[in-house]
Amino acid sequence: MTAATNITLALSKGRIFEETLPLLKAAGIEVTEDPETSRKLILPTNRPDVRVVLVRATDVPTYVQHGGADLGVVGLDVLLEHGGQGLYQPLDLRIAKCRMSVAVRADFDYAAAVKQGSRIRVATKYVSVARDHFADKGVHVDLIKLYGSMELAPLTGLADAIVDLVSTGSTLKANHLLEVERIMDISSRLVVNQAALKLKREAIRPLIDAFAAAIPQE
Repeated sequence: MTAATNITLALSKGRIFEETLPLLKAAGIEVTEDPETSRKLILPTNRPDVRVVLVRATDVPTYVQHGGADLGVVGLDVLLEHGGQGLYQPLDLRIAKCRMSVAVRADFDYAAAVKQGSRIRVATKYVSVARDHFADKGVHVDLIKLYGSMELAPLTGLADAIVDLVSTGSTLKANHLLEVERIMDISSRLVVNQAALKLKREAIRPLIDAFAAAIPQE
């Protein structure tokens, strides 16, 4: 096996990593170290030509775009915020499903604020997606960029609303927030470096095909 055919796959720890493992297994690839117990950031697999690099979820598209990885698995939320430049996006893997929604305090009348044309303060880390969503609706907003603990923003008066990912809704409920608008459904995508797809086509194309065959059916 020559170095030119070595394949690097970028994954983030947590749900995406766990739900990607069955897809990898279908492609004959098994990660041989547990990311939760190993201190390594580059994990070997049972195939000498394939390795997994662990990066922050938000960095996956950047690693793939600039050639730090040949392929990656990334949530649609991250991909939209990144813009997807320089990435081939062949597959919706239908894993790590959730939704992106608008949520507010239970005592905030979101529908009335929108109807009256009020200017709404919205906290989110998905600034691009939120900006496009509210612009399409003709809603005036001031966007506040946050990186975590979105639920705190309405509770402390920092914002009237948040745009965030919702899975079960239990976190919103625990913080007395209501989901008032569903923006879009989110799942994870396979992304491929465009140059790698050309240069390593014989190695990458079978992986894409194996992933496609193993995608969970609706």
